[in-house]
Amino acid sequence: MGVEPLQGTSWLESLWWVVLALLVAVLLVLVAGVMRRFVLLRSGGAVECYLRARGAKGRRGSWRIGFGRYGSEHLGWFPILSLRPRPTARLSRRGLVVVGRRSPGAGDAHLPADVTVLEIGWLAEDGSEPREATYEVAMGESVLTGFLSWIESMPPGTRWEA
Repeated sequence: MGVEPLQGTSWLESLWWVVLALLVAVLLVLVAGVMRRFVLLRSGGAVECYLRARGAKGRRGSWRIGFGRYGSEHLGWFPILSLRPRPTARLSRRGLVVVGRRSPGAGDAHLPADVTVLEIGWLAEDGSEPREATYEVAMGESVLTGFLSWIESMPPGTRWEA
């Protein structure tokens, strides 16, 4: 009485199933990314812009493309290549000031030539202007006009103390 080995599938057939499962997973991630972008743009108030944290190291210190979504008190920034449903950065509207404005330079190689770079910061506790920018935001002219209008305007009935 001998023991017979169990008959299984060939390794090629197993490999085919693994490849099929990986393809389905990649397809699901792509569909989720497209749906996220659609929801962000469709719900209104979202514009394409680049963001960089001034003086930061690594990924935060380099230019990243994403969507800025206007809110009544914050600008939420969502990276374009992410599945995260919440903003990666929230720029408060309260006390936000433009510290400087410039065209892309040699250190901004990843930016398109037709954008304007805004250096932004927040007023200090005593109400004085910031000495250095905290973030840099790069955007096209039409988006820039909307961004500057958003900074200067307030929703009706809002009382903000300077």
